[in-house]
Amino acid sequence: MPRRSVIIDTDPSPDDAVAFLMALASPEELDVLAITTVAGNVPLPLTSKNARKALELAKRTATPVYAGAAAPLVRKLITAEYVHGRTGFDGYDLPEPAMPLAEGFAPEVIVELAMQRSPGEVTLCCLAPLTNIALALSKEPRLASHLREIVIMGGAFSEGGNITPAAEFNIFVDPEAAARVLGCGAPITMIPLDCTHQALTAPARLDKLRACGTPVTEAFYHLLKFNKIFDETKYGWVGGPLHDATVIAYLLAPGLFAGREVHVSVELGSAQTLGMTVVDWWSVLGKPPNVQFLRSVNADGYFDLVIERLARL
Repeated sequence: MPRRSVIIDTDPSPDDAVAFLMALASPEELDVLAITTVAGNVPLPLTSKNARKALELAKRTATPVYAGAAAPLVRKLITAEYVHGRTGFDGYDLPEPAMPLAEGFAPEVIVELAMQRSPGEVTLCCLAPLTNIALALSKEPRLASHLREIVIMGGAFSEGGNITPAAEFNIFVDPEAAARVLGCGAPITMIPLDCTHQALTAPARLDKLRACGTPVTEAFYHLLKFNKIFDETKYGWVGGPLHDATVIAYLLAPGLFAGREVHVSVELGSAQTLGMTVVDWWSVLGKPPNVQFLRSVNADGYFDLVIERLARL
């Protein structure tokens, strides 16, 4: 598989960190140009700190972290401490990071890193509200046609929402940004709740992770165990979805996923369904597809890949 250059845009809770650490553990397949942070699960200072904590734990501090947008394009920030804890990384004490943030505003860095490379070289891996990506697209109108792909963890179809009955969190936090990204014309793959809710951190999977016996796997055993208490309590599941790592798993092993090309839009005008991803699965509207929408995943294969990559660190 040809090596991909990737930029990972994230609002780190443990799920996000699993994703970018998987990417850093896969240097034959992925060249991580930068990690860019945005407000989402917790405010920007914490997402930027959590990214650096995870990198220091994994001894991958050569990868720069750039801070981006502290709020959505037009709305007040909504966060999810009720899921992830006060810091976004509750459940295991990691030291305060020593590595500094890299200098530069994340949307501008995304443009610079992508546009200085050949067309079709850079993939954006989006694990968070899409504010940074929308700002980058606005700054450089040629960016969309220059990218290889945008891969998004976000949205929902038949599964319903996880922040409102209709909307998934990443899309709901900044629906205007999501609408701008989905309409940009770049090749887009979307991994929605329909897919991620099939991939639960069951006890046997977390035990297998812990049995690897490294500082990284021990930390993430505890972080994920704490992080999924909310889902276990709310939904009655055994474990919770490991959402964001699906983006990196798709790049490494696309055969684990299945879906199809459809048209997806974002609802902006209704208070009741704000942030809903309207998925035209049957092409009722006859609009050209703008998204590869992945609805299923081989969960056992997915967790085997996650654990194998984290164990390398």
